[in-house]
Amino acid sequence: MAVITGVLSIPMTFFMSNDAFYFGVLPVLSETAAHYGISAADMARASITEQPVHLQSPLVPAILLLVSLAKVDLRDHHKKVLWRTAVVSLVMLGVGMLTGAIGIG
Repeated sequence: MAVITGVLSIPMTFFMSNDAFYFGVLPVLSETAAHYGISAADMARASITEQPVHLQSPLVPAILLLVSLAKVDLRDHHKKVLWRTAVVSLVMLGVGMLTGAIGIG
């Protein structure tokens, strides 16, 4: 369940704010995982691996400022950056599972 949460958090936090995900969605997922014996800490560690993707979201004002200062179109920026950040997030999730920081289930 923690791994599924880690994978789901990648697109979810791109399209919604951190507050909506961490205070609205994650508590529901953590409560569900608790019924299967998965700790809330594992769920939190798995969900935090998506932060590189979230920081590219248009909901983050800093990315809009940086793109405008660099005179780059946001669409072009996303074409070059989003797949790389998704790979970084998945690698972080994989390393967390390999080291035991994120419980597999």
